[in-house]
Amino acid sequence: MITKPFMCVLLALCAFEVSAQTSAPACVTLEQGWVRLPPVAMPMAAGYARIRNDCRNEVVVIGAGSRAFAEVSLHETTLVQGISRMREIERLPIAAGASVELKPGGLHLMLMRPEVQLKDGAQLPLRLSLEDGRKIDGMLQVRGAAPARP
Repeated sequence: MITKPFMCVLLALCAFEVSAQTSAPACVTLEQGWVRLPPVAMPMAAGYARIRNDCRNEVVVIGAGSRAFAEVSLHETTLVQGISRMREIERLPIAAGASVELKPGGLHLMLMRPEVQLKDGAQLPLRLSLEDGRKIDGMLQVRGAAPARP
């Protein structure tokens, strides 16, 4: 027979385990996030950032989302026989101790159907989903031009 104190401890451990699986690991961060402000209202925008993995193991980004957009996905632009092509990326592995740049002309976020008006300087939330179930929260700043790189 299970006693009440044992059941309480069991439930607390289960709640802790679920929380640990879904909370953001401190060792993965989203830095320097920004969205290019389209010159006219459009149903899509592009987002960029650096994703740093300071964890001891590889992490894999499998999705993205934002309350500011109806749909967010990872894409990669490549040049094939002089033609620029874009394709969706389903898995983005990031090695332990490495970072990945989402930048114009390469890996980037496709931000579809804005739920808010995009204004220069606005801060928009972004959440990355990792393959192990954890989430990474960050912000994207709306900019008219790319930020200066050091």
